Amino acid sequence: MIGESISTAKDWSTLIRLQDVERFYHMGEETIHALDNVTLNIETNEYAAIMGPSGSGKSTLMNVIGCLDTPTGGQFWLNGQLVSAMNDHQLARARNKEIGFVFQTFNLLSRMTALSNVEVPLIYAGMRHKDRHEKAEHALETVGLADRMRHRPSEMSGGQRQRVAIARALVTKPSILLADEPTGNLDSNTGDEIMSLFDQLQESGHTLIVVTHEEHVANHARRTICLSDGRVVSDSAATTESE
Repeated sequence: MIGESISTAKDWSTLIRLQDVERFYHMGEETIHALDNVTLNIETNEYAAIMGPSGSGKSTLMNVIGCLDTPTGGQFWLNGQLVSAMNDHQLARARNKEIGFVFQTFNLLSRMTALSNVEVPLIYAGMRHKDRHEKAEHALETVGLADRMRHRPSEMSGGQRQRVAIARALVTKPSILLADEPTGNLDSNTGDEIMSLFDQLQESGHTLIVVTHEEHVANHARRTICLSDGRVVSDSAATTESE
C-alpha cells in the first residue's frame, strides 16, 4: 500500500456537496452560463473523473471545487465548510489546507531540486525546516522517487517531473487530490504509469478528482461525471481498466 490515508471530512462522509451551483459571466449584453444548476456530491475516498468537450464547463467546475473561483449562485460545501460564502482570504486558506493540485504542465521551479520543490507548500505553511524536509522526503518516497530527490526538473523525465508534482500535492495531506489533465504532456506508457500511481493513492485512502477529455484516463476512476453546456448530463460508475 502506498502512502498514508488522509483524515476523513470531520463528521461528514460527503466531502464535496454542490447544490444548484451556477457560474455565469457577462460578455457585453450576453450572459454565458459556464455552470448551470450543478448538483452533485463526492464522498471521502471517492475517485471521480470529470469529462466534457471544450466549453462544457469542466474547467470552471474544477476551479470551483479547487477554491480558485466562487459560484455565482447555489451552495458549495467542502469538508463541512460553506465555501460559496467565503471571501478571498478564506478561500486561499481553504485551498491551501484542503486541495492538492496536479497540473498538466507540472509547474515545478526549475532551479530547485525535487526535494525543494516538494517543500514549497510547507514553507508557506510556516513549518520548520527539519519537519518539512522529513515530510518532503516521505512524499517523494511515496511516489517512487527516493533516488531522485537531489535532481532538478531538467535532469528528470516527464513522468518523474509529474511524480514530483504529485508528491508536492500530497505533502500537506490535503482532503482532495485535484488533477487537471495529468497525462496531457506524457507519452502513453508514462501516462499509464501515472494513472497506476493514482489508482494506488485511491486504494490507500485518498480522494481523487481527475479532469480530463481522455476516456482511457477517466476509465481509471470509479465514477465519471460528464458535462455539456454547463450541466451534468451523466454521472455513472466507470469500468476500470483492471476489470
